[in-house]
Amino acid sequence: MRSVGTVLFLVVLATAVATGARRWRIPAPSLLVVVGLAVALVPGVPEIRISPEAIGLLVLPPLLYASAEELSWRELRAVWKPVGVLAVGLVLASAAAVGAVAAALTPLSWQMALVLGTVLASTDPVAVTALGRRLALPPRVQVLVQAESLFNDATSLVLFRIAVGVAVTASAVSWGSTGGEFAVLAGGGTFIGGALALAVGAIRRRTEDPVLETVIALVTPYAAYVLAESAHTSGVTSVVVAGVVLGGRGNRLTNARIRLQLHAVYGTVVFLLESVVFSLIGLALPGLIDELPEGYGMWPLHALAVASTLVAVRMLWVFPLSAVVQREGNGRLSSRRLPSWRVPVVLTWAGTRGVVPLAAALSIPVATGNGAVLDERPLVLVLATSVVVVTLIAQGFTLAPLVRRSGIALEPAHTEREEAEARCSLAEAGLRRVDELVELEAVPDVVLDRMRRALQARRAHARDRLSDADPTESADHVYRQLRRDLLLVEAAELQRLYDEHRISDTTRRRLQRSLDLEDARLTDA
Repeated sequence: MRSVGTVLFLVVLATAVATGARRWRIPAPSLLVVVGLAVALVPGVPEIRISPEAIGLLVLPPLLYASAEELSWRELRAVWKPVGVLAVGLVLASAAAVGAVAAALTPLSWQMALVLGTVLASTDPVAVTALGRRLALPPRVQVLVQAESLFNDATSLVLFRIAVGVAVTASAVSWGSTGGEFAVLAGGGTFIGGALALAVGAIRRRTEDPVLETVIALVTPYAAYVLAESAHTSGVTSVVVAGVVLGGRGNRLTNARIRLQLHAVYGTVVFLLESVVFSLIGLALPGLIDELPEGYGMWPLHALAVASTLVAVRMLWVFPLSAVVQREGNGRLSSRRLPSWRVPVVLTWAGTRGVVPLAAALSIPVATGNGAVLDERPLVLVLATSVVVVTLIAQGFTLAPLVRRSGIALEPAHTEREEAEARCSLAEAGLRRVDELVELEAVPDVVLDRMRRALQARRAHARDRLSDADPTESADHVYRQLRRDLLLVEAAELQRLYDEHRISDTTRRRLQRSLDLEDARLTDA
């Protein structure tokens, strides 16, 4: 019962903090980590121990899947070269640099220092997606950051397994076997994820039950992860590939009603899991520190040194890469013109660590191959978790101001104009189709007139948004405000009819959902 109470407490705490973060426009992961640390330091709070199996199997698959579904195929094809360079080259460089710094500054042996380097080598897709969701980055920059964090896990996982093998069993490193293991992990995970996505897509095209469709969507990431891990390939890669494939085909697999339900259900699941897992990171750190042996009092400085090393190495890779990409993307620029610093600065600072490194660190064996206790494991756990906390707090709280200062964020006016132009084009396409139906005389005139008036109203609505210089004072804004007030009046009248037993509960729920959908459309407009 105590464990159940602890879980419920975590859910309530994390949900309350994340809700407050949204209201105050503060990065939820960063605030959750801070609150978790503060709660863990309160006397009498039970010590929280995180199971690597719980994170790897229960938390990671749906969060990775949700992040992968957001990737755009079009933008991903445009940035696959820099993503490949970062997902392989930067991971190798980060692991080597952190290993060297840890071996030089900390009491860790070079073997365990290399383990620490491989744990922290890759950026975390869960943290990157959660932090970048509200930054209004240009599409290609957003996809580059997300895709790098999603696809670099196969590289770091191979390096981690090799480093743990060297540290625990003292086995020799064979570069041939290393390349083969990477091919098996990444290639096998890609094949299983792609095959599962095709099978799930075929099933979902034949499914019209919203409940069954929701169950399939929730089970898919877990199935991809378990199947890949059972085949000794990368479960993370399998989940990512399945999410990318199904995310790009989502609109062709289901109808609008099911998509609305899936969006609501998955949004709730992701919100709860993200809230709990980031608060757990802060809650777990004090307990890990208590397990450190005597004489490790310099660990805070060592953690800062490792975090600084990660940022420095990332900067040394991202700036030259960004310069090359900018020159290739615009060959007409004069060779004397300096590349922009804005994008590489944001890319460098967006490389946060999070859930995946923590799960990897917790999976380090507690004993060597001959049964001896691995005394350096507690220090690796503390340093890895501390670096995760530092990056989530330092980079998380300052990333949004940095994006604003850099000037690369999309302005709200730009986004609104783009949307209004698209709505206008959609309405005009509908009007052209109505004109075709008039010529064919296939539909009654009264129906066509009604449809034409609706489409003309939508087109006028979109053109009104394009022509208004100040959207806060536009007729469209006034209309939305008035319609929201009328919706409140209609909702009150609906409740009165129900209270007076003039309508059934079924009718009340159906009409309330209709009002809710219209209110949601007004909010998104």
